Amino acid sequence: MASDMDLNAPHSMGTTIIGVTYNGGVVLGADSRTSTGVYVANRASDKITQLTDNVYVCRSGSAADSQVVSDYVRYFLHQHTIQLGEPATVKVCANLVRLLSYGNKNMLETGLIVGGWDKYEGGKIYGIPLGGTLLELPFTIGGSGSSYLYGFFDQAWKEGMTKDEAEQLVVKAVSLAIARDGASGGVVRTVVINSEGVTRNYYPGDKLPLWHEELEPQNSLLDILNTASPEPMNIQ
Repeated sequence: MASDMDLNAPHSMGTTIIGVTYNGGVVLGADSRTSTGVYVANRASDKITQLTDNVYVCRSGSAADSQVVSDYVRYFLHQHTIQLGEPATVKVCANLVRLLSYGNKNMLETGLIVGGWDKYEGGKIYGIPLGGTLLELPFTIGGSGSSYLYGFFDQAWKEGMTKDEAEQLVVKAVSLAIARDGASGGVVRTVVINSEGVTRNYYPGDKLPLWHEELEPQNSLLDILNTASPEPMNIQ
């Protein structure tokens, strides 16, 4: 049976990443499932990577590609900060990601969201999808789970949200994607960036709201087997 498997065949990769601006900063969010086809390679990965003290990037697509782009950008930004004597702006960080993505677009399979805060322009979100286009947006979503969220964001996002409203929106959106997208799952991680600094938050999977016909989380198979089942009907 193993001989029928083509190990060199392309694997489907999925995730859900989100970036949202609010009145004073940005909120980035992501699920934590790293999948290789139908196999979950890592159920608690961290897809929100630090580029500088004030800028982070959400990674989707090929984990290897997104990690190497993040590593290169972090290296270049470190040199940039030393030369200028001050932190790089969000726009500079996003442009470096764009340069690497566009220059290697035939080899990379990764979509990225760059978000952060700087003293010149405040909180900014940039989307860099497959191919290396750079888009400045008030909010953006990416990954396989984003297919289920466009209508939700059209209805739920609004200008001038507070920090709590923006973070609640991101957590709700990622949990909705997890409910529908088999390649998204695990926990929800968020990063809030504003003039006061960076705050990382973590929402375990068993604390997320359940949607549609999702099953409640169980600790083990024994819990499911021991759950009281309905009595069989007596047919006369």
